[in-house]
Amino acid sequence: MRYFKNRFPELEPGTRVDLDTPKWRDVILQYANAIVQKMPPTFDNCEGGLYTGCGGVAYMFYYMAQTDMFQDLRNDLLTKARNYTDVAMSYASSKRNSDPPGAFLLGSGGVYAVGSLVYDAIGQNQASAELNKKYRALAASCTPMDYLGCGSDEFLVGRAGYLCGTRLLNKKFGEVVPQESIHNICRATIHSGREYVKRHNCSAPLMYAYYETEYLGAAHGLSGILQMLMHFPSFLTSDPSAEQQIHDTVDLLLSFMQTDGNIAPAMDEIGRNHRAESEELVHWCHGAPGAIYLFARAFLLWKDDKYLQACLRCGELIWRKGLLKKGPGICHGVAGSGYAFLLLYRLTSDERHLHRAQKFAEFILTDEFQRGAKTPDTPFSLYEGLAGTVCFLVDLQQPLKAEFPFFDVFT
Repeated sequence: MRYFKNRFPELEPGTRVDLDTPKWRDVILQYANAIVQKMPPTFDNCEGGLYTGCGGVAYMFYYMAQTDMFQDLRNDLLTKARNYTDVAMSYASSKRNSDPPGAFLLGSGGVYAVGSLVYDAIGQNQASAELNKKYRALAASCTPMDYLGCGSDEFLVGRAGYLCGTRLLNKKFGEVVPQESIHNICRATIHSGREYVKRHNCSAPLMYAYYETEYLGAAHGLSGILQMLMHFPSFLTSDPSAEQQIHDTVDLLLSFMQTDGNIAPAMDEIGRNHRAESEELVHWCHGAPGAIYLFARAFLLWKDDKYLQACLRCGELIWRKGLLKKGPGICHGVAGSGYAFLLLYRLTSDERHLHRAQKFAEFILTDEFQRGAKTPDTPFSLYEGLAGTVCFLVDLQQPLKAEFPFFDVFT
């Protein structure tokens, strides 16, 4: 089995959740100190951009510094964020850097975006502005149909990721990437999906492949791509036919939901080809813990209750099978599962989901998890390791503001 059995009780009716913030503050600081000790800001720890490199740790310290919970440590946290940002920036311009230059999670693009946030927070406005210019300049490289040669639309290295970074910077600074560039990238993404359908005679309105696999999940696949397109209402308004195809494709993906509430990792695992239950992927990257964000965005955008019900079905699956053995991280670990409950809490205000999130956090501290979980390849990083876990634990203390890193569906 890929997950631990969930033995936690449900929240008793009428009971309020006690978050015990002092306890979690101590745990968060313990983890943050371990990250500094075990993954210091050096070139050797920079590969993998925000996903597994120093750029992701910089984001963790920046995120902590923005919270009320750590205002007494804000200056120290921002100093650490800067230390990790500085080395990530140096690596991005070095000969050692082999990460894709325009990629958001796995390349220099994301490092520029987070670096801009960090430098702005410490008052280095000129440095922040220069990084915004660098990020803006990457837009032109994202418009050729298959500029990566392996599928150029997904979240980790493709157009969807660039749109995510655009949204992050435009939300913070105004129009870093102009509307015309955004619309060009959105149009290229729609055109890519339409052309793939024509070439492969697909029944879907839009479809994409990454390394010849028609992924459906948040990291490399359909749900992540559609979600990012749905965050740009000016584009949707400018092209009603594109919005209709996005809408129809979301509904198609919803029709693929399995009886247990999961979404298969790829088209070749739909229906009779689905995995055995013991081999199911219930991850943010592949499965319900990532697809839930697409359905949440669809609910907020189109106000149809069927999407909220889809989110709730995802949540029931994650409660049963989300105590993952792959580690504590957010991509394919327990914190990524826990984030789904914080999303559901924001959508519904139902304390039951906050209770579930806290129980998943508590499980990370148990001997059962410490003994039985696998050690990720990068155990202190943002997406695979403790840095992402820290973000989850921080958000557990501010559940009405909680957002999976770079995946907020509410704005």
